[in-house]
Amino acid sequence: MTPKFKAQAGTFESSDIMILIEPVQPDTGRQVDISSTVILQFEADITKTIIQVLDELEIKDVHLIAKDKGALNQTIRARVETAIKRSLGIQKGTL
Repeated sequence: MTPKFKAQAGTFESSDIMILIEPVQPDTGRQVDISSTVILQFEADITKTIIQVLDELEIKDVHLIAKDKGALNQTIRARVETAIKRSLGIQKGTL
């Protein structure tokens, strides 16, 4: 599946993560940009969690921007899933 719309989930609050999804052209691949207050310690874990969710949802082409403030893996998974579903038009945001 390929995202159709720009979407976001999460906040900039402590212990949360903001996920932004931007659609890309088909066959572009995945681009994941991560910024985090704990990047030195947890970049590999954050990346692994994001990639797992993208794999589970069968997302092949996407630009995902993650702005982390120390979120736990469960929070990261929930935010990525929500942002992807919003970008596919499956779930509506609260804005």
